[in-house]
Amino acid sequence: MSPHRTLVRGGHVLTMDPGLGDLPAGDVLIEDGVITAVGPDLPVTDAEILDATGHLVLPGMVDTHRHTWQSLVRGICADWTLADYYFGIRLGISPAYTPDDVRLGNFYGAVDALNSGVTTILDFSHCNNTPDHSDAAVRGLQEAGIRAAFCYGFFESSPGQSRFGAHAARLADFHRIADTHFGSDGLLTLGVSLSELFGLPWEDTVAELAAARERNALLANHAGCVFGSVLCTGITEMDALGLLGPDMVHVHCNAFDEAEWTAVARSGGKVSISVETELNMGFGRPAFDGCRRHGIDPTLSVDVISLNSGDLFHEMRFGLACAREDVLGPVNRAGAMPDSVGIPAREALEWSTINGARALGLGDRIGSLTPGKRADLLLVGGPAVEQHPVVDPYATLVFQTTAADVRTVLVDGRIVKRDGVPATDLTALTAEADAAASRILGRVRDAGRALPGTPPGAWAAIEPMAREFHQQAVRAGDAAGRAIEGARS
Repeated sequence: MSPHRTLVRGGHVLTMDPGLGDLPAGDVLIEDGVITAVGPDLPVTDAEILDATGHLVLPGMVDTHRHTWQSLVRGICADWTLADYYFGIRLGISPAYTPDDVRLGNFYGAVDALNSGVTTILDFSHCNNTPDHSDAAVRGLQEAGIRAAFCYGFFESSPGQSRFGAHAARLADFHRIADTHFGSDGLLTLGVSLSELFGLPWEDTVAELAAARERNALLANHAGCVFGSVLCTGITEMDALGLLGPDMVHVHCNAFDEAEWTAVARSGGKVSISVETELNMGFGRPAFDGCRRHGIDPTLSVDVISLNSGDLFHEMRFGLACAREDVLGPVNRAGAMPDSVGIPAREALEWSTINGARALGLGDRIGSLTPGKRADLLLVGGPAVEQHPVVDPYATLVFQTTAADVRTVLVDGRIVKRDGVPATDLTALTAEADAAASRILGRVRDAGRALPGTPPGAWAAIEPMAREFHQQAVRAGDAAGRAIEGARS
C-alpha cells in the first residue's frame, strides 16, 4: 500500500530545530504521520496539499500540566485562592463527578486544547474516584485524538466516604489501567500524578513512586506551591532517599529554596510553570528565575480551566513578561534602564514546544519539525487584523495570536482542525458541556455543599497532619543515611 502523503506548502516554517532553522517560504512533507522532508519547493506532486501561503507553520504546542477534567466548570475559580481551589474543587466538586462527567470533561478539555494548537498535554488526572472514573478519563482523551501523557492520580476526594478504600486499591487500579489501555505505542503514554507530598503517609508516597517506576511511567509532582507549610515540599527528603530523577515534572516550584533547586537540577528533573494560576491564586512569582539560575529549561502549563483559558498563548505572553522582569527589575531598582529586554520572544515558544516535549520524554517524537518526528503541527494566520503584517513571526505568535488564529492543526498527521473549523461539532459539544456543568453543580447543591467551602485557617488546620507525614520522611532519610555510613565503615 502506498503511503498517505500530505504536503504543507508555502508557509513561513518555524522548525524549532536549530539545525534546520526557519524557512520564510517552505514546505513540510508528511507520510503516514511522519515528517519526511522540510525545505523550500519540495518536488512533490502526489500528495494532499495544505496551502500554507500567508501562514506560520510550527510544531504543535505541549502543555506540561493540565487538570483536563475541570473543563466542565470553566472559570468557577476566578476569585478563589489556592485553599479555595483545594476545598472547592478537589473536595467539593470532584466527588460530584460521575464517570461520564470525567469522560466528557477530558474529551471537551482535549478538544479545547486542540482548537488552540495544543497537540500534547500532560493530563494530571486526579478525579479517579472509582475504577470507572479512571477508565472514563482515558477514554475521553482517546476519543478526542490528542497526544497525551495520562498521569494517573491517587488523590482521595472523599476522605470520609471513599469509594476506593485503602490506598493499595488505588495502586492496583493504576496497574489495571496500565495493562488495559497502554499495551501499544499509541497517542497516549502512561504517567503518575503523585498525591501532594506530606498530604498522606510517607510510605504511600514511596509506593506511588515505586508503582510509576515499575511501569517506566512519567511522574508529575505538585511542588513548592504552599508558602509557610511543609505541604508540597519534600524535594530534599526525596533527594536524600535517591527518589528524584529525570522522569519527574515538578509543577509550580514557586517556594523553592536553593537546596531544592539544586536537587532538582542535579537529578535532571523538569519544571512546569502555570503563570496565570500562580499569579491569580497566590502561589507566588512564577519560577523562571530559578530555572535560569540552575540551568533548567522551563515549560508551560495552563493548569486549571476552572480558572483560566485553555491556550498556551496566554501563558507564553504573561510568562515572557515575568521572565523579562526577573532580568530587568534589578536594573530598574538600581535606578537605571536596561539596554536590552534580556529574553527573546522565540524562547517563549521553546518553552511551549521542544522544552515541553523533552519534559514529557517525547523529545525524539515531537516538539520540532524535524524529519523522522511525528507530524504534530499548526498553521497559524488567516484574515484577523492581529495577524498582519508579520514583521517578526515570533512576536506575532507570542504577542498577537489567539486560539481563533490557529487555522489548521494536525496530530500524528491527522487533521483535527481545518481552516478554522475543528473536526468536532462544537455546537453539540458545548451544549453537552453546559448541561453537564448544570448537573454537577446541582449535585453539589443537593449535597448541602457551599462553594468553595474553605474553613477558616485552612492551611493551619492541615499543617499538623502534614508535619507528621513530613517527619516520617525525615526519619526514613536519617535511617538511609545511617545505613550508608554503616556500610562504609
